[in-house]
Amino acid sequence: MSLNPVKYACGRLIALVILGCMTVSGASHAQDSSTTSGGDAMSAGRALTFTSWTGPYMRSQMLGFVRPYEMARGSRVRVEHYAGGIDEIRDQVESANVIWDVVDLTQADSLRACNEGLLENLEDIDLPDGKDGAKFRDDFVDGALNKCGVGVIVWATAYGYNKDVFTDGAPGSIADFFDTKKFPGRRAIRKDPSVVMEWALIADGVAPQDVYPLLETQDGVKRALKKMDAIKPGLQLWTKGLEPVRLLNAGEAAMSMIWATTGATEAQKENAKFSIIWDGRVIELDLFGIPKGSLNKQAAIDFIRFASSSESLANMVKQLPNGPTRKSSLALLPEDVQAQLPNGPAYADKVSIRSDAQWWSKNHASLKEAFDAWLAESGQQGAAGTTR
Repeated sequence: MSLNPVKYACGRLIALVILGCMTVSGASHAQDSSTTSGGDAMSAGRALTFTSWTGPYMRSQMLGFVRPYEMARGSRVRVEHYAGGIDEIRDQVESANVIWDVVDLTQADSLRACNEGLLENLEDIDLPDGKDGAKFRDDFVDGALNKCGVGVIVWATAYGYNKDVFTDGAPGSIADFFDTKKFPGRRAIRKDPSVVMEWALIADGVAPQDVYPLLETQDGVKRALKKMDAIKPGLQLWTKGLEPVRLLNAGEAAMSMIWATTGATEAQKENAKFSIIWDGRVIELDLFGIPKGSLNKQAAIDFIRFASSSESLANMVKQLPNGPTRKSSLALLPEDVQAQLPNGPAYADKVSIRSDAQWWSKNHASLKEAFDAWLAESGQQGAAGTTR
């Protein structure tokens, strides 16, 4: 078959023009995606996924740094929530199907996941220095930087009591939480051995500095569980952070363990029927981590750099007064917010204990087994899903 020379030449010219336009367009799109997504999120074919706790805490993060990050980078962040722990991260990493890029982990979970090789190494991450000029490694509080994590918040667990139940005399100490004779009524705790087991020993007269060495022994575990037997009748279990607020307001629990910041904020609302007791509060940290094998690792690092700046952490704390992990963020907070921080000076005269995350990362599994066995003996059941 013969070809018309003129048509053949024109056809080749048109094809070359189209190919050239496609090449320029593709290069332009690739350049735009790398500059607007904070790294390689678009090249991976999906938005960066940030996973955290829900409720007021997630709202504080959305307004504090997620939405500002999207505006600054011109790209969308996909936000998901989870119930804590590292099982879901382990499943994703072991199945080579990592769909989370940045996760908000408790300090103990951060250390556990790091030790298991489930998180990317962040030792060489270059974070912005503090707003006041402090070098970033000096700006973060103790424990807020580890091999695989960058600090987000300092938070605490306290307990609340229903004011309608205790009209003649209100509880005031952590020992009162376990004193069901003087302060009768149903108790509610989070479905986890942490905090309640520290509380039980402190309420039984153990000094805070002796709690973890004692809990590492069988006698210490038995002693804590025996103290907890007092609250076993009618015990309520919760996993969602706003659930204790509902339980206390509805009178379904006379006292309940509660996220301190969420509880303090909710207790100030007009129809609230409970107050917060800060004595015995357990102080902890949360850290950002990147699951091993994230397809968006560079974008994840960019997100963490943005979210952990002095300004971003201060903006988050203004929405919900958890303690920022950067010292330089404190100067950016108004005095009324500083007065509400769980690690602030307002509660310095109350007994507190700093959760030993390294200890829990090694001992959580064994204590959870003992805790679950104790729950099974009492026939307690809990709901699923966790919010803060």
